[in-house]
Amino acid sequence: MMKETLKRKIFKSTDNSFEEIEDAIAIEKKLRISVNGKEVLSLYCTPLMIRELVVGLFMTEGVIKGEWCAERMSIEYGDEIAVDIPAEGEVSTEGKVVTSGCIGGITFARKTEIEKITDTFSIDTEDLRNIFKQFHARSELYKLTGCVHSAAISDGRNILAYAEDIGRHNAVDKVIGYSLLENIKFEGTIMLASGRISSEISSKCSKWGIPVLASRTAPTNLAIEIAEKRGVTVVGFIRGSRLNVYTHPQRVLSRK
Repeated sequence: MMKETLKRKIFKSTDNSFEEIEDAIAIEKKLRISVNGKEVLSLYCTPLMIRELVVGLFMTEGVIKGEWCAERMSIEYGDEIAVDIPAEGEVSTEGKVVTSGCIGGITFARKTEIEKITDTFSIDTEDLRNIFKQFHARSELYKLTGCVHSAAISDGRNILAYAEDIGRHNAVDKVIGYSLLENIKFEGTIMLASGRISSEISSKCSKWGIPVLASRTAPTNLAIEIAEKRGVTVVGFIRGSRLNVYTHPQRVLSRK
């Protein structure tokens, strides 16, 4: 396991004068992922929850076509992080793209039909705001460094899985991977995200049948289109007493 921050002296300006202080800086590491000793892909990430990140990414994107065991995955920490996965199946990275505006974000452009989510889960606006406050309060690494994103899975009352990373998509993959490893069911849950809701994050939620995706910022038009088609409720701008519901509003109720 590696540290997620390091200390560095910086010069901070306040009222036109400089002060030398020690500041916490987020660590960014290159992660190289191999299958049976052959490198498949690499990305940049925060060196925490590496097993969960790889499981979430590979299972969501279907990188390995066949049997593989997360428990047999080897992880070596150094100047870079090296992961090797023993697997029986074939590896597919066709259509690999680096996602927009996100360090180390990778998705795979595959034409797959995903069944529309019909989960009847619902939550009222007050409970949604309260769980988002809990989520925001958990962001210790962001409070230290100011440069990471966070994601979580919640049942509307409790945070079931939580992760932070320099990449928005990495944070989402980590909580998905954690949930898969810990047998946390996605039915009746909310994906909480700190950053912009992109098409990739919307697709990840629809892949696993997560009925609600909520963020303090806004979704893109393609994220909305995917969510509308696949039955995901998208909620944005959860700030103070306000929020916006962009798709499938039946799951967000007003308390009277």
